[in-house]
Amino acid sequence: MASASTITSTFLTKTPNSSSFTDKSSSFNQSLNLGFKPRHSVSVSASAAPSPPPSYDLNSFKFAPIKESIVSREMTRRYMTDMVTHADTDVVIVGAGSAGLSCAYELSKNPNVKIAIIEQSVSPGGGAWLGGQLFSAMVVRKPAHHFLDELEIEYDEQDDYVVIKHAALFTSTIMSKLLARPNVKLFNAVAAEDLIVKNGRVGGVVTNWALVSLNHDTQSCMDPNVMESKVVVSSCGHDGPFGATGVKRLKSIGLIDTVPGMKALDMNTAEDAIVRHTREVVPGMIVTGMEVAEIDGAPRMKAAHLALRALGLPNAVDYAGKIHPELVLAAADSAEVAEA
Repeated sequence: MASASTITSTFLTKTPNSSSFTDKSSSFNQSLNLGFKPRHSVSVSASAAPSPPPSYDLNSFKFAPIKESIVSREMTRRYMTDMVTHADTDVVIVGAGSAGLSCAYELSKNPNVKIAIIEQSVSPGGGAWLGGQLFSAMVVRKPAHHFLDELEIEYDEQDDYVVIKHAALFTSTIMSKLLARPNVKLFNAVAAEDLIVKNGRVGGVVTNWALVSLNHDTQSCMDPNVMESKVVVSSCGHDGPFGATGVKRLKSIGLIDTVPGMKALDMNTAEDAIVRHTREVVPGMIVTGMEVAEIDGAPRMKAAHLALRALGLPNAVDYAGKIHPELVLAAADSAEVAEA
């Protein structure tokens, strides 16, 4: 009989020359064939060493005392400092869905680029917390899986695509890495109500608390605030209560002629179109993600991660699999250009 130290529990192990999965603990052959090719197999030893005891006594555990006013001061001081810091910033990204977060992640690799992310929801991430029809898995087409490798996100690899077992793994991972960077600030529960436009160039956004923006019709005048920036990146998603607000505002003030709206679904056309057509649509404002489909009448589909193309520069698709996204930030008042 095998000793306990040699016993392992292996679940859903694919048998050789078979399309079924076998639960070795019961020899029960399941008829379901999912065709998974996991990147790493998992084997759990039955005699694994127990977890070490905590370094504190739970019976006598007690939090250190604190005054309520200290908590208030810490939150208020830090938030107000961030507002002062980003009142005049390099880049404002409107919308913290997968496109906006990916854009911020790439740009913030340059520590000299100061980035403010505006997100109307309390919980950033847009629709990237779940897959289609509120299912869990996220399907990512190659070569965008290289970005997942950079983020160290596990996935099941198929021939032309990979599958993350839960979309929240992507969203939570990129947010945790992004928000740890000192040159990035996320202002969630904040809405971009309007654009700052001077001499035909977008120079920032008009902001307000999201709850205030939703109640302008029920309350008296509640004036907004502003953030000036060298570049605004609009990644507000497809049409909806807060969707495509950037391009819709450009149309209403006459800076663009039409917003035809996205066409019907075509996965094989949609994602490539979003990657290639991410661009500066008017001076000072770049549009990316599903908002590109709204302004170009492209087919609907979630934007491929790393879907960044601006000012005619090449991106990952043009580099035939070599991940090299670029976005040029042109200063409004000079010819100086910073690359990220």
